[in-house]
Amino acid sequence: MLSGELTTLFRAARKVISVNQKHINDSAIGDKGLSADIVLGKAKANYKAAAGKPLDMNTGTESKQAMLDAVQTVMEDAQDLINEEGVGLKGFLPAIFARQVASKFSSNMKGKMAIKLTAPKSYVRNRANRPDKWEHNIIENKFKSASYEKGKPYYENAKVKGKMAYRYILPEYYGKSCLGCHGQPKGELDITGGKKEGGVLGELGGAISLSIFE
Repeated sequence: MLSGELTTLFRAARKVISVNQKHINDSAIGDKGLSADIVLGKAKANYKAAAGKPLDMNTGTESKQAMLDAVQTVMEDAQDLINEEGVGLKGFLPAIFARQVASKFSSNMKGKMAIKLTAPKSYVRNRANRPDKWEHNIIENKFKSASYEKGKPYYENAKVKGKMAYRYILPEYYGKSCLGCHGQPKGELDITGGKKEGGVLGELGGAISLSIFE
């Protein structure tokens, strides 16, 4: 399913930034070795590990290439920032990366598709990532339900800002690399100065929402 492939690819790319966050913020190192080509290679490897097979560019070629191009553009634009020696926190966080990639992807697809990183309302730090009514309903009434299969995406035809679309949303759970900013103790300031949510390993922490317009 194309929607599953795209959301998995999006997550695979963000994981590269997440697991390399300490490396990116190391003030003693200049060149971090995270060029656009290297990040794309790592993203494809993460995709293969998650999907159990390599990314197939023979189907959904336009949208998959749009996603890869978005990652490449964001990483090319970020090189001066992440490679700046003598500076610790760069502000190039997984959520920032994801938001920039989502914006580039949506632009590349010229209104035919849009992707978004969102989360339960209580966990959203940036209002641009707040779930809309449909996303909020799925997160609260399906993903948080004890009877819902963990990790299972949800999809249906539903409106986005009044326009009908095929909507696909993939739940996300806190991994080890997430807890430095989103873990415990709740309320403690993380490296960005934001308050930690108090999340625990494996807890629902967000979702990737994809819309394909008719």
